[in-house]
Amino acid sequence: MSTSTSPAAMLLRRLRRLSWGSTAVQLFILTVVTFGLLAPLACHRLLHSYFYLRHWHLNQMSQEYLQQSLKEGEAALHYFEELPSANGSVPIVWQATPRPWLVITIITVDRQPGFHYVLQVVSQFHRLLQQCGPQCEGHQLFLCNVERSVSHFDAKLLSKYVPVANRYEGTEDDYGDDPSTNSFEKEKQDYVYCLESSLQTYNPDYVLMVEDDAIPEEQIFPVLEHLLRARLSEPHLRDALYLKLYHPERLQHYINPEPMRILEWVGVGMLLGPLLTWVYMRFASRPGFSWPVMLFFSLYSMGLVELVGRHYFLELRRLSPSLYSVVPASQCCTPAMLFPAPAARRTLTYLSQVYCHQGFGKDMALYSLLRAKGERAYVVEPNLVKHIGLFSSLRYNFHPSLL
Repeated sequence: MSTSTSPAAMLLRRLRRLSWGSTAVQLFILTVVTFGLLAPLACHRLLHSYFYLRHWHLNQMSQEYLQQSLKEGEAALHYFEELPSANGSVPIVWQATPRPWLVITIITVDRQPGFHYVLQVVSQFHRLLQQCGPQCEGHQLFLCNVERSVSHFDAKLLSKYVPVANRYEGTEDDYGDDPSTNSFEKEKQDYVYCLESSLQTYNPDYVLMVEDDAIPEEQIFPVLEHLLRARLSEPHLRDALYLKLYHPERLQHYINPEPMRILEWVGVGMLLGPLLTWVYMRFASRPGFSWPVMLFFSLYSMGLVELVGRHYFLELRRLSPSLYSVVPASQCCTPAMLFPAPAARRTLTYLSQVYCHQGFGKDMALYSLLRAKGERAYVVEPNLVKHIGLFSSLRYNFHPSLL
């Protein structure tokens, strides 16, 4: 008389068939070792990784960052103290033509003393312009001082080397200056003033608006040259309202509301999945090709890239200017924004029609105008500037932190 085999007995029999050499066991062990041991050990100090141990490292790393920033601020101060002024033998401004191709406008206020953020930014631009040489002769540095008080020491120092527009210097403000104006609306009005001053003073082809705590990356000028001469001439990029050169690293993960990143994430799995499958099959001496194994490695690679941090894999694109991607922009933030001259004039008109307040800063205002006015805007990846400031010009921050 035959007896039916119970489900528990069947499960036990299948488990006994599994061995250390079976594919399922090997892939399970690989997953546990990778995500439970190797990746946490390798990435626990990576600031923008899911494996980052915030409670262990954040306070110490923030303090180390502030100390390093102080040293770099002092180095930037000495850089300008030892540099001949613009009428000396080493001019900081190139004037190859009366009408510059690109104006780099740095918007500055008097921030936390000692860090000399604007000096760090301008000194880095100066050094990169010197390295760029004749290719950057059509570039013009321009400082826009929007500090209400007259105590902005760094702006006064830079006036020896860089043309400066002072919004509040001895004249009545034409942009609705009112002591009761909230800080977000004032920031927008300052932005409008600096953008308009750049256009009126130089009439350039492009204006790069840079905040005074956004330091340029080494590759900024070769990448901009490639983007503006080649990529932005493409039909779908032409006539964009602006091109962002920075997006916060903490918002660069795949699990975000930008649909384009989901397509990129799937593409990572489709690229690495077959490659890792081939490597596994070869070293495990497995015959043929397995679709389930390829599906596993596709998901494995997608999970690994997301958890380690998309930001770190984007750095591979710095190998060549042609590898930088241009994707639709999201609303945050405005440390570095590139405007073609016609688009800059449209932006001035648009911003004059909106009022900023807490929860609706100039970055959100610019982004909201895209849909309202039928405009397009894009962001470059990876970032072309680093945001070095931990002290906001809008809010008091008594405990600055990297996150």
